[in-house]
Amino acid sequence: MDRLERPLVNLPLLLDPTSYVPDTVDLTDDALARKYWLTCFEEALDGVVKRAVASQPDAADAAERAEKFRQKYWSKLQMLRQQPFAYGTLTVRSLLDTREHCLNEFSFPDPYSKVKQKENGAALKCFQSVVRSLDSLRWEDRQLALVKGLLAGNVFDWGAKAVSDVLESDPQFGFEEAKGKLQEHPWLVDSYNEWLQRLKGPPHKCALIFADNSGIDVILGVFPFVRELLFRGTEVILACNSGPALNDVTHSESLIVAERIAAMDPLVHSALREGRLLLVQTGSSSPCLDLSRLDQGLAELVRERGADLVVIEGMGRAVHTNYHVALRCESLKLAVVKNPWLADRLGGRLFSLISKYEVPAE
Repeated sequence: MDRLERPLVNLPLLLDPTSYVPDTVDLTDDALARKYWLTCFEEALDGVVKRAVASQPDAADAAERAEKFRQKYWSKLQMLRQQPFAYGTLTVRSLLDTREHCLNEFSFPDPYSKVKQKENGAALKCFQSVVRSLDSLRWEDRQLALVKGLLAGNVFDWGAKAVSDVLESDPQFGFEEAKGKLQEHPWLVDSYNEWLQRLKGPPHKCALIFADNSGIDVILGVFPFVRELLFRGTEVILACNSGPALNDVTHSESLIVAERIAAMDPLVHSALREGRLLLVQTGSSSPCLDLSRLDQGLAELVRERGADLVVIEGMGRAVHTNYHVALRCESLKLAVVKNPWLADRLGGRLFSLISKYEVPAE
């Protein structure tokens, strides 16, 4: 059975699977949001086409196929302007997924593959120095630095125009520069103090973490956070996409990254060897996250290990989807708002931060 054809099931930790709706905004009901996002995806098309062609430099017909992709996706966007229900419920998730399907239709399964390889290599070179810096901090300072690191890593999202413009114009833009972009305290949504108090209590049994982007995000943001949980005695399930979407890290890429990190870090090495750190696929190939359609193996692992913390990272997974989701366990949703219109609608500015820690009602 193909990796994307395995059974897809609910996350066992959903409070009410029957009423779960992943999407935060229904664009069929919100005309203002619909107009904005359709325009946003139209304006991003040139960049997507350029990236698709660049990803296949040895393919003589790459430009021709990319142009066909452009025409196909453009026509779908125009159809949705006239008939928002044309393809079912219209959401940011459906617009992203439709774009990925069109790219695949014209044989561009992973336009960001070379970008991801380059960024992974660069981030791995910095991993040990980032960890040494974190380990030198007092416990409380380290917890804040870890969350800030996760958020700074999440800046590196090629799907966000505000970010891709910076990355293309400034190749030297890195982890420290991203930290400088972050909103100062208090954050737009700020439950950090509640999270810090929770960390002063007993360790979680098992954390399920949904990772977002390759490169700096997963290597310098997520893995140091994972490492701290492991140090506390918490088992970690790191869930990554089964297939590519934008520059999101895939399961197969996470295996390579984890092996490289384990070679540098005894804690990660022992956790992998002893099964305290498990890398699994989500069953998805989307920048967003539908918790009702997860790989069956992941769902079984969550039950088996007794996961009592879910960490969801990134704008697509924690804001466009699952922002209001109710879970049976503690959850931590972390994201950088990298879209000016969305930031304004949420009452913030570009690069505002969301750190949303929630405990299930008694």
